[in-house]
Amino acid sequence: MATPAYDVFNLFEKQEKYTVLIADDNYTKNLCYKLRYNIFAKELGASVSLRKDQLDKDRFDNYCQHLAVFDNRTNDIIATTRLLNNEGREKVGSFYSETEFKLSNIINPDVQFIEVGRTCIHPAYRRGVVLAVLWRAIADITSHDNIDYLIGCASIPLSNGDKYIASVMKHIHEYHYAPECLRSYPHIPLRLDYELPLADDVILPTLLKAYLKQGALICGEPYLDAEFSVADVFVLLEASKVIHRYSKSLIDRVKI
Repeated sequence: MATPAYDVFNLFEKQEKYTVLIADDNYTKNLCYKLRYNIFAKELGASVSLRKDQLDKDRFDNYCQHLAVFDNRTNDIIATTRLLNNEGREKVGSFYSETEFKLSNIINPDVQFIEVGRTCIHPAYRRGVVLAVLWRAIADITSHDNIDYLIGCASIPLSNGDKYIASVMKHIHEYHYAPECLRSYPHIPLRLDYELPLADDVILPTLLKAYLKQGALICGEPYLDAEFSVADVFVLLEASKVIHRYSKSLIDRVKI
């Protein structure tokens, strides 16, 4: 099988374990869609399992950049995420986040956004450096394209119950909630009872935790995403914080 042509971000010195790249051919994009299907549908039970081709693909994908991480020892795809910028938004009609949230307080045509979405990592690689590899590539693109803000939806699983979600949101309200001028409003709100006894300490979902560690703001209450069986919150993150955190000098010190 011929090796596809890629735009490659070389993150590490010689004999690096991972390669992250922008998929620019249908073969590699389909690898991304297949990995997403395996995780979102087969592992997490999202209703995209109804697709006969076993690919997780929607109307936004043709307008996105798709990052793919490969294990150089096996040549297997192990992680992916997609990026949608302002130009892509104009072509497809909206950011994906706008299908879940009213964002009139936030989206401004004079501000450069990149929407990060559909991030997933193979189960065998979730405890390692792979998420940092993805974020370093996002930081490179963000810097190169002069992006002002990263946006996206971070998911909280419904399977852990209302008390867990309410506890996560309590933590967000206390430490990471955006001011009223940056409020987002879910089209289908998830109703939570904050009067119930809630946990003081709660383990945050991995991607949400990664956003918050970088200084992201959560802009409002959750959206009920029945298709993916999650509650989504809208995330707003200054691009400069991502670029600083994932500069090459920091990543080079990561032991892999």
